[in-house]
Amino acid sequence: MDACNKEMVDSVMDSSEECVNSDEEQDKTKEWDDLSDKESVASSDSPVEEMSIDDLETLLDEFTDGSDNDDWYPEVTPQKRKRPGLSSVSPSPAKSRRSGSPASVQSGKRKGRKSSVSRSLPFSLSILEQKWKSADEPDVEPTQPTFRPKQKPGPRLVSTASCTPLQYFELFFSKTVLRTILSNSNAYGAMRQEGTKKPWEDISIKDLKSFIALVIYMGLLKCFKLTDYWRKSQIYNLPYPSQIMSGRKFMTISKALHLSDPKVDAENDKKRGTPEYDRLCKIKPLYQDMRDACRASFHPSQNISIDERMVASKARNGLKQYMKNKPTKWGYKLFVLADSRCGYTWDFFIYEGKINSEESKGISYDSVMILANEKLLGSGYKLFVDNFYTSPKLFRDLLHKKIWACGTVRANRIGHLKTQAPRGNIRWFREDDLLFVEWKDRRDVLMCSTFHKAFNGDSIKRNVKGADGVWAIQDFPVPAAVLDYNKHMGGVDLSDALISFYTVLHKTRRWYRSFFYHFVDIAVVNAFILHQQMAKMNNQKPLTQKAFREALVAELGGTGPASAPAQIRPTLSPYSHLPKYISGDSSIGRRKCKMCSYKTPVMCVTCDVPLCFVPKRDCFTSWHYPDDSSENEAE
Repeated sequence: MDACNKEMVDSVMDSSEECVNSDEEQDKTKEWDDLSDKESVASSDSPVEEMSIDDLETLLDEFTDGSDNDDWYPEVTPQKRKRPGLSSVSPSPAKSRRSGSPASVQSGKRKGRKSSVSRSLPFSLSILEQKWKSADEPDVEPTQPTFRPKQKPGPRLVSTASCTPLQYFELFFSKTVLRTILSNSNAYGAMRQEGTKKPWEDISIKDLKSFIALVIYMGLLKCFKLTDYWRKSQIYNLPYPSQIMSGRKFMTISKALHLSDPKVDAENDKKRGTPEYDRLCKIKPLYQDMRDACRASFHPSQNISIDERMVASKARNGLKQYMKNKPTKWGYKLFVLADSRCGYTWDFFIYEGKINSEESKGISYDSVMILANEKLLGSGYKLFVDNFYTSPKLFRDLLHKKIWACGTVRANRIGHLKTQAPRGNIRWFREDDLLFVEWKDRRDVLMCSTFHKAFNGDSIKRNVKGADGVWAIQDFPVPAAVLDYNKHMGGVDLSDALISFYTVLHKTRRWYRSFFYHFVDIAVVNAFILHQQMAKMNNQKPLTQKAFREALVAELGGTGPASAPAQIRPTLSPYSHLPKYISGDSSIGRRKCKMCSYKTPVMCVTCDVPLCFVPKRDCFTSWHYPDDSSENEAE
């Protein structure tokens, strides 16, 4: 009897607890309903309080912190508890998510997140929709940027000089760069040959040039294996590689190719696991020289773009990244700034991984601020980026640097909700200097810009299927930001396409050699773009990229025509760049030197920059002949 009474008392207590809990949950539900009713009354009676995009981003982050966790879906109405006996056979949440199809799992997450966010926010999302205006409402056109570049846009060469492909290529792989690679490769080859019967034979500058010539030649003519270029058979019978270099010597140079000093590498390896360890130590000499040469030989026009680039590799290295939306999914990631008109690679840097620093604001923000250097570029530039980079904070900070920006923006960064509207519909709103535009095409296109007007009356043609099943061309209104973005965003893509046509990249056993081959690709393509620009300036017909590479291979291998005369150089001519006093007097009107920041009364006539011209500080010669001045200092 006692046991039966005990069980009855326990059951009564459990039922009473469940009733209390259900009452509490119902009270909470009523509180939420009352709160939502008050909000609806307040929104209808009182004016809507303005909310900035930055406040919205912070608020959305606070209420969606748990949305990344698939098990966190807050709901207002209480749910019934499942009996433990029935759920003991079901798999774990992780296994059940893995067993479903990707499409169905994704749709389930979206539904849960949408309901959770909309119910947990303390305001109605309809408030955000009230910011949007239609295309019929007038918009004030912002002040257009005044373009003031640091240098004259285009090639920084003498316009009347006629240069060969080799001379353009030597702007990036100069004699100093080749000597550094040669010295480090000989040191690494001698270190590998220690303790063997056959001593190491040093390679020469001519051997290194012949090696680079064959590397570029292999981009023009593809073979499955490197040894196939020297095979003597009916199928493989290529006489040209044997004329330049034997196959054994090519393989020897390829195995000994080293970009950094082996002693510096050994010192750096001792720092592995510490903050002082440099992950790019083995490519640093050529890496920095290539960046400097790209910036020194050309100055971009007003429209520039920043995007990622992938160098294909599946090596076991911590620098390797995976990007599922790129044609090259596995490889090393580079952030590139290119000229939108011709695709010239003006600057780039290699992504080393996530930086755990308080000063870092995310790789999408930091990469743009590193590449868009107003001290080197100038002011008044128009930068185009995709939705990986675009954010209100980035565009405002760029505007403080006098760099205007335009790009696609992700919907969650501005609290955007999808609405039903006909194709060609335009909505917009302004937040200080930022313009946000939504355009209905096949999908919703969201743009953010600091120099565009919402709508200028432009239109675009689309092939549309009518109700009777007949396709016809129709005109749809389109924002100016969309047209300019489609026109100027492809600078990095154009550069990637020019590289991919005749790329010299192939499989290697050392990760740093992949970067060497990519730097050769950058040098050849940039040299070809310089040749194109110079030919247009002189009203000449430029070579195709294939013909340009063929001529470059012949000159590097020593089988082509003789080089141009020594007086015609692809550098700045001393006759057109003469010094003059800034104010006509050596004692007044002094300005800071471009090289050393000391005050100087002298400037260059053509470059229009102040430069020191005294025996102790001959910045004038260093500015126009950087290679000659460095060699004199070394001697």
